[in-house]
Amino acid sequence: MGIKDDAVEVRAQGWRTLAALHGLIEGELERSLQAESKLSVVEYTVLDALSRQDGWHMRMQQLARATALSASATTRLVNRLEDRGLLTRILCADDRRGIYTELTANGVALLEEARPVHDTTLERALAEARDVPELAALVHALPGLHAAV
Repeated sequence: MGIKDDAVEVRAQGWRTLAALHGLIEGELERSLQAESKLSVVEYTVLDALSRQDGWHMRMQQLARATALSASATTRLVNRLEDRGLLTRILCADDRRGIYTELTANGVALLEEARPVHDTTLERALAEARDVPELAALVHALPGLHAAV
């Protein structure tokens, strides 16, 4: 194996480590959010992303990027959340083809209920991951990643 092959393997191992950490965290979040708030991780992500917007609305393509979903998957997700009364769609005044998505009062209330569950579960999952030798270095690097952005 040459130097170039070693570099590829190091990156691949890094990716596998990141995927393992993501899987561990997402699984814990999914169980906790479903049990406590009847939300999936991606539903929580939508509500959270919308709550962080000035005016609490986003265009559908922005929401798709925030959730890492395709446009069609985002539309299905928004339909489900709209059916539950957690968000609503608003036509863009400047661009009649544009559609904004906005939290409803029920969406805000559910997010406020779910946020402590999310945060506590995330902290617990990260603490557990710190005890896994293969994941510890990545967990310790996370605060620095946020500071670098």
